[in-house]
Amino acid sequence: MKKLMKQMQQAQLAATKIQDDLAAQTVEGTASGLVTVTMNGHGKVQTLKIKPEAVDGDDVEALEDLILAAINDAAEKAEGLQREATAGLGIPGF
Repeated sequence: MKKLMKQMQQAQLAATKIQDDLAAQTVEGTASGLVTVTMNGHGKVQTLKIKPEAVDGDDVEALEDLILAAINDAAEKAEGLQREATAGLGIPGF
């Protein structure tokens, strides 16, 4: 029982370290070089940059599409960081 408790504590420490490491890492997603999104390893948006040439008052929909594409690109990269960070744990869904 003591051994199991020690293993659980070690797993908890490892999980906490992974979460801290992911929070400290960033990824960048872009769309056509006009919109750039930076996210942390948890997938939270940190910055959004839009180049002036991406803004066209007559075509707001194009800018919306660029923003979504950049967010999705960054999110995919953040998920990759999460997969890498948890690959050796063998915990389903983690």
